[in-house]
Amino acid sequence: MSTASTTEHPMVETRHQTQLLTLLRDEGPMSRVELGERLELPRARVGAEVARLAEVGLVETAGPSASRGGRRSTLVRLAGDLRVLSVDVGATSVGVALTDASCEVLVHTVEDCDVRQGPHAVLKRIAALAEKIREDVPGKLIAAGIGLPGPVSFAEGMAVAPPIMPGWDRFSVRDHLGGLLRCPVTVDNDVNSMALGERHAGVARSIDDLVFVKIGTGIGCGIVLGGKVYRGVAGTAGDIGHIRLDDYGPTCACGETGCLEAYFGGAALARDGLTLARSGRSAYLADVVADRGVITAQDVGRAAASGDFGAVNLIRDGGRRLGQVVASLVSFVNPGMVVIGGGVAQLGHQLLAEIRSSVYRRSLPLATGNLPIVLSELGDTAGVIGAAWSATDRAFTLSS
Repeated sequence: MSTASTTEHPMVETRHQTQLLTLLRDEGPMSRVELGERLELPRARVGAEVARLAEVGLVETAGPSASRGGRRSTLVRLAGDLRVLSVDVGATSVGVALTDASCEVLVHTVEDCDVRQGPHAVLKRIAALAEKIREDVPGKLIAAGIGLPGPVSFAEGMAVAPPIMPGWDRFSVRDHLGGLLRCPVTVDNDVNSMALGERHAGVARSIDDLVFVKIGTGIGCGIVLGGKVYRGVAGTAGDIGHIRLDDYGPTCACGETGCLEAYFGGAALARDGLTLARSGRSAYLADVVADRGVITAQDVGRAAASGDFGAVNLIRDGGRRLGQVVASLVSFVNPGMVVIGGGVAQLGHQLLAEIRSSVYRRSLPLATGNLPIVLSELGDTAGVIGAAWSATDRAFTLSS
């Protein structure tokens, strides 16, 4: 029998247990004395909560703690056999990872997958990949998290009117995937998951207020305020790809015209790169079209890296437009860091320089005086780490 079908879910019974598990996840093994000090609980209460969590298999004892004078106490840590499945769904690919309960990635696989196949096909593929990687790293699956490339109602666990996901509108991803995996599931927007990943394990580690901008097939933004993702009332906060820059601009996938995404998403770069090739303004891209018949955003990046004038101008123009929107965000939110990620972010420092220039020129000096604008350091693991974080939040919350 598959390990995926025999999962039992330990129950968290008190608020103090939630706090204790979250602290061990965030800061690693601690002694009972340290736990009591951090949670402001008497030693007897900490001992009782730890004993109960050990009984249900959520924590275990580790080695002795560092000496503080006198007898060394034993460390408590999250159980080593706990597993969290995390999924990052993109427009054209899906990443599936297995982490431990501290959200450390143990195994990660990425495959081509077209989100337009619809929820049944994509979620079935995810479940199959999950079963495969769980055979490589066995353990007790306690929760799963998934990020989707469109607007998500976090409370309902479903995508709502996503522009590039036909068939997914109000499909209950949380319940369907939970049924396939037999564990609790959290569902979020993919960029929110990436922002969480950077906040907890990446370049923005421990920064409480940050803006994460993903430039992939589309463009989105995750906003973290006070250490928590800000989703807005309906879950659409940060949907900057559909901010209109020009009433008479190119048509966007959402049906409107002149959206930021229609100027500078991966699809827009590929479209404009093809125009450059056909018009003879880019010899590099003309050779790519002659060879393969199609252009990708990555081809435009390679052309720019080789010094192709037309491609360099495309990236500069796109970076300037994106910087214009990010400057407005910086003025409004006043974050401690702006992180740029996603596939198109691999265009690298040419793109980053243009975004920085735009933001520093357009925003107030007080907001930008100490503002780092940097590239993601987690790459394609940002989304799965953030999804795992949301999943453990759910797993460690008092069961109703």
